[in-house]
Amino acid sequence: MIPPIASRFVAGESPAAALDHVDDLNDQGVKAILNLLGEHYEERPPADEDAAAYEDLVRDISGSGLDACISVKPSQIGLDVGDDVFAENLADIAAVADEHGVFTWVDMEDHETTDATLDAFEDLTTEYEGGVGVCVQANLKRTEEDLERLADLPGKVRLVKGAYDEPRELAYKNKERVNEAYRTYLKFMFQEFDDGVAVGSHDPEMIALARDLHDEYGTDYEIQMLMGVRDDAQVELAAEDVEVWQYVPYGDKWFSYFYRRAMERKENMLFALRAVLGR
Repeated sequence: MIPPIASRFVAGESPAAALDHVDDLNDQGVKAILNLLGEHYEERPPADEDAAAYEDLVRDISGSGLDACISVKPSQIGLDVGDDVFAENLADIAAVADEHGVFTWVDMEDHETTDATLDAFEDLTTEYEGGVGVCVQANLKRTEEDLERLADLPGKVRLVKGAYDEPRELAYKNKERVNEAYRTYLKFMFQEFDDGVAVGSHDPEMIALARDLHDEYGTDYEIQMLMGVRDDAQVELAAEDVEVWQYVPYGDKWFSYFYRRAMERKENMLFALRAVLGR
């Protein structure tokens, strides 16, 4: 059972608990991106097991009538076992999702996974005419070229700042330089992407920029934020007719995810400390 200290960031251990959270979100005008926690499996059986769990989740979403989709980590469904295992499992998930009308996001992990992830995305988003999305990270120096490649493809692209500790020769380390790259890439996406832009950011400056770019170019967009981070702002934006999606993790592998969320922002750590101290 997930303790109250972690339940701010994780929706529960079961699909049913996660869908209950989605029901509450939908009532507030916010949509959900469901992610079964798990990553870096080095053997095939657990990767296949989680791939099958995603297929079951797609069926549950479809039957529920809730406004939700899924997001899958490549290393969770076999990338550490082999590119072919990842591609096979992702293709199976995408096929079931397409059959049931559920959108599939592919998360981006560290730089060593980028090529395999983009290759698999390109194959599937072409096959399913944009029913698959992928994430790119503004801190990686290669992202400019990746976005030029993705601009010609159907499907959505989520732009995030990037949370992985990448080598200096491959990534921008300075916060302001990352913000500069994010602004540049966001403008390019609003100019060049036809299927909408996913703004993966809690930063009010970037959200305001997305509004301005939408007004200038008319490109559809959505805001994506994590569960437990600026929840009030998510509801407020949705009330202003902005399309808002909350990234909702669930599952029994919650501890490492909760630890990362608690450590990455000062206010998250203060929340965790207050919970521990009972204040």
